[in-house]
Amino acid sequence: MTIAALFRRQAAERILVKDGPYGTAIQGLGLTEADYKGSLDLPMDQKGNNDMLNLTRPAAIAGVCNQYLAAGADVLATNTFNANRISQADYGAEHLVGDINRAAARIIRECCDAATAADGRPRFVAGALGPTNKTLSLSPRVSDPGFREVDFDGVKAVYREQIDALVEGGVDIILIETVFDTLNAKAAAFAAAEAAEALGRELPVMLSMTLTDLSGRNLSGQTVEAFWHSIRHVKPLTVGLNCSFGATELRPHVVALAKVADTLIQVYPNAGLPNDLGEYDEAPATTGNLVGDWASEGLVNIVGGCCGTTPAHIAAMAREVAKYAPRQVPAEAPAMRLSGLEAFSFAA
Repeated sequence: MTIAALFRRQAAERILVKDGPYGTAIQGLGLTEADYKGSLDLPMDQKGNNDMLNLTRPAAIAGVCNQYLAAGADVLATNTFNANRISQADYGAEHLVGDINRAAARIIRECCDAATAADGRPRFVAGALGPTNKTLSLSPRVSDPGFREVDFDGVKAVYREQIDALVEGGVDIILIETVFDTLNAKAAAFAAAEAAEALGRELPVMLSMTLTDLSGRNLSGQTVEAFWHSIRHVKPLTVGLNCSFGATELRPHVVALAKVADTLIQVYPNAGLPNDLGEYDEAPATTGNLVGDWASEGLVNIVGGCCGTTPAHIAAMAREVAKYAPRQVPAEAPAMRLSGLEAFSFAA
């Protein structure tokens, strides 16, 4: 059985649970610059480069993963949100991208395999790809709308390097998350398709959009329905939303996406909205109840946590969604489906 087939079979039986963020957990560890840099000879300050900890503090990353496993997570993402050549350039660590991703994948793979060996429940390792700090759709220069710091082929090559290393480390799935620019996501999906072709086997992809305001659009201006039309040709294993807001604010957009997407829906919200100090105050029970409401309405197949959530939040979600059946994936009628900033459908 392929990974995608096993995943779908598990998702048909129950609502699956994704883990929470590494950033929030790492902040709680109180690490110093020396912890981040370790014995590596790097000229720039590495504090805040969470991806580097896969090399310098692997036990800390494994510890976070094991906490999420204990909380009930079925889908465990790698600590590689910024482990690409573009983002690592901020730390002068571009040459370590391959090592970081291979190490990250191996850490999560070992933790998941150990958990599955203990209880027989399948766990899935998702290689996390962040959006980078560059955009293909928009110019960073107000005076020059046509200017781009990167091009499509360049971004695709950056993602391909990361994907190849993640696969070598043992991931099951590629997770393209926090998508603020749909064109960046397409470059990542293209890279994943090329990697799958080179491997000679299926490499499942998950896509997760992030919204920039309550109107329900990402930074490149698309609604959730238009985003789906833009990427549905990828045939993603899951599509969904993450980050942006808490479960309360995301709910109407989850409803909209659940109506149109003929694949599994995965949503992982923040722990509410940040307070004046940028911290998240929403209690695990509150987040769990809000996500449980989604499940009770048949809106989701996989749930998890983003900024501000902890293993306690994941455990609360797991308890709540266990009460409900997973969303039934709708069968879409044949139609021509197009997208700009809005979605357009024309019946056959």
